[in-house]
Amino acid sequence: QVQVVESGGGLVQAGGSLRLSCVASGRTFSTYGVGWFRQAPGKEREFVAAVNWKEITSYADSVKGRFTISRDNGKNTVYLQMNSLRPEDTAVYYCAARSAGAAVYGHWGQGTQVTVSS
Repeated sequence: QVQVVESGGGLVQAGGSLRLSCVASGRTFSTYGVGWFRQAPGKEREFVAAVNWKEITSYADSVKGRFTISRDNGKNTVYLQMNSLRPEDTAVYYCAARSAGAAVYGHWGQGTQVTVSS
């Protein structure tokens, strides 16, 4: 069983940067895919970025070129480096993990708030 905890959110001005961290428990973390999602007030939760166990990454079009997802299996951690932040990036950011071969993300964190001021 994997549990994930997010950190690194905060308040930043437009154009600034933040790095989110997702720390996972469990000895088999390296075999899990991890994704970042976000939910803004009044909106549906949306996909932001993901990295699978082969370290293949994918991104939502809205963040391509600005956000970078990476993983450090030695630290059981996945990072989301967010640059050139915009007010529309304001949301609660969630980390989620899924085991290899799983169709859905079954392990979710509590979320971390990111607020970008204009």
